[in-house]
Amino acid sequence: MNIAIVGTGYVGLVTGTCFAEMGVDVTCVDVDAAKIEALRQGHIPIYEPGLEEMVLRNVEAGRLHFTTELTSCLQDVEVVFSAVGTPPDEDGAADLRYVLEVARTFGQHINRYTILVTKSTVPVGTAQRVKEVIQEELVRRGVAVPFDVASNPEFLKEGAAIRDFMSPDRVVIGTESQRVEKIMSRLYKPFLLQRERDGCFGLRARRSSGSPHRRLSRL
Repeated sequence: MNIAIVGTGYVGLVTGTCFAEMGVDVTCVDVDAAKIEALRQGHIPIYEPGLEEMVLRNVEAGRLHFTTELTSCLQDVEVVFSAVGTPPDEDGAADLRYVLEVARTFGQHINRYTILVTKSTVPVGTAQRVKEVIQEELVRRGVAVPFDVASNPEFLKEGAAIRDFMSPDRVVIGTESQRVEKIMSRLYKPFLLQRERDGCFGLRARRSSGSPHRRLSRL
C-alpha cells in the first residue's frame, strides 16, 4: 500500500517511519524545504530512541520518501494522514488553519477515491469541517471524486513512541465508512498481529458529533 503523511513533526515522522518499517511505501510531506532536505540527508530533527536508525534503513530500502509537495504523490496513494500542527490561537482553542489547508489541497487535486485521516489533536466536529472543505474544492473543480475522511488519534509516549506504534495496545479509528474500516484494518493489521491480535474492528465509542470510533483489536 502507498500512503502519504503530511507533517514531519514528532507524530508524523514516527508514524511514517513505522509504516515504512512494515513494508508500506510512505511519502512524508512538509512545507519546510530545509527540514525535508535534512531528512533526505539522514538528519533527524527530533530524538526518539531507534528512530534515526529506522529512518535511514527505510530510506535506503526505498520505502520512505520526503517531499515538500503533497501534489507530487497524491495520485499514487490510497491514504493521506494529516499530522500537521494545531497551535493554540488567541483564545486558546486549537488553530485548524493547517488542518484545513491540507484538506483544501486534498480536494483540489484528488482524482480517484482517497482517504484523508486526521492524526492531529483537534476538537470534536473537525471531521465535518474537513469534509466540507474538500467538498467545496471538488464543487469548484466541477468534479465528483469519491473520498472519505477519518480520525486516528495517537497514543504515543515520548521515549517509547517506536515501541508504542509497532506494538500498540489499541488502534482507534473514527469513521462512518465501512470502506475506510477495511482499508485501515489492512494497514494496521501487521502491527496488531505483533500483539497477537487479529485486527478485527470492535466498536469502542461514539463522538458527540455522531461519528463512531472503532478500535482495531481482538474482539
